[in-house]
This record gives sequence, C-alpha cells and structure tokens, in this order.
Amino acid sequence: MLNVNDKIAVPLTEIEMTAVRSQGKGGQNVNKVATAIHLRFEIASSSLPEEVKEKLLTLKDARVSKEGVIILKAQKFRTQEKNREDALDRLKEIIKKAVTVKKKRKATRPGAEAKQKRLESKARRSAVKALRGKVND
Repeated sequence: MLNVNDKIAVPLTEIEMTAVRSQGKGGQNVNKVATAIHLRFEIASSSLPEEVKEKLLTLKDARVSKEGVIILKAQKFRTQEKNREDALDRLKEIIKKAVTVKKKRKATRPGAEAKQKRLESKARRSAVKALRGKVND
C-alpha cells in the first residue's frame, strides 16, 4: 500500500513498475543492469476517490498524459530498490498536490502607515532626482 495521507491509500497492484536501463554515463554497468524504474499509474481505473481523480486529470503536469496515465521514470540512484522508492515517493507527492486544497486569497489593502511610508520614500526619491538638474548661478 502506498499511503498518501491518513484517508487515501493506493494498492501497489494498481501501480505498474518495470525496470529499464538507465540513461547517461555509468561505465560497463549501465549496459547490463536495468536499474531505472518506469512507473505507470492509470488514474481512471484506480481506487482513488472521484474528486481526487478529477483533480489529477486537470493538473497541468507533463507527467500526466492525455489518456490519464501518470508516467514517471526514476533513475537518480544506482540501485533498483532506491529508484523504486523514489518513483513511489514522487507519485505520492503528485497525488498529495492534487488532494491539498489551496486557501482562497483574501483581498487586502495597505494600511495607513504603509501608505505614509510609500509617499515619504517617493518624496525622498523625487528630491534626489531634482538635485540632479542643472545648477543656476
């Protein structure tokens, strides 16, 4: 089970993980050992609550495909186990991001002291610029 929070958990049977060869440098080992993990998580057929599925599908994230599949490739570490943990952690963060409700911004106005301070700084700046003019004899 992948526990996202105290209410949401995803069974590992819904997450498809395959080992693939890592990209980049790595000497002789890179051509022989499949240490990178390719993770696929189908949102529509998952056991997540409907509202979480909708939020995941509407995320503007390149890792979510048009078909509604989250695709991750973990190849940061040299071992398959660590890359598997990394991929699951990244999936957990994506789901957490969709679950969290952002606070609505309350419109505020600057206080009287802030207005006064702004006007004083504008006056100071204006005075400095006025002194840069030509000098009359």
